[in-house]
Amino acid sequence: MITLSTPASNPDPDPKPQPPEAPDLDACCGNGCDPCIFDLHDLAMDEYRQALRAWQARQAPAQPDAG
Repeated sequence: MITLSTPASNPDPDPKPQPPEAPDLDACCGNGCDPCIFDLHDLAMDEYRQALRAWQARQAPAQPDAG
């Protein structure tokens, strides 16, 4: 008996970064924590934006030399 195997799906080697999940508005305790969960989310969003810009630059097709 011959068993045919299906090729394993190839995961994307360079997946698009995903934004961090925003905390619920009710998740903040209101006690002035340092850092606040919203401050941490802002930092995570900065990192996400940087990663997204880098990913977009890698996805851009190579420009031929104009020379």
